[in-house]
Amino acid sequence: DVHLAESGGGSVQAGGSLKLACSTSGLADNNYCMAWLRQAPGKEREGVAAIDSDGNTSIPDIAKGRFTISQDKAKNTLYLQMNSLNPEDSGMYYCAAGRLSFFGYCHTGHRFDYWGQGTQVTVSS
Repeated sequence: DVHLAESGGGSVQAGGSLKLACSTSGLADNNYCMAWLRQAPGKEREGVAAIDSDGNTSIPDIAKGRFTISQDKAKNTLYLQMNSLNPEDSGMYYCAAGRLSFFGYCHTGHRFDYWGQGTQVTVSS
């Protein structure tokens, strides 16, 4: 079974930083698109970062220059370093994984097959 487990969320003041982690297990040795997405109450879910198995990243404008996605394959862990946080970054953050074809492009709008339970991030002004 595939299992994704996020950690590292919490409360921080505006301008602060947080680093989220997503521990994965059960993913077959295939090419995957891994991503972080978030959802705030009353808002649609939006992606903030994606990375493929080769380490190619895709960061949308809402996160560009502030968020960094990375992975440690030896630890089966995905990370999201978030800097310069503002209250609009508050929400539940999820990690997700989806199979990626050989010529596929990994981005936050990819079809994800597996999801974690989420970790809450709260940024106060």
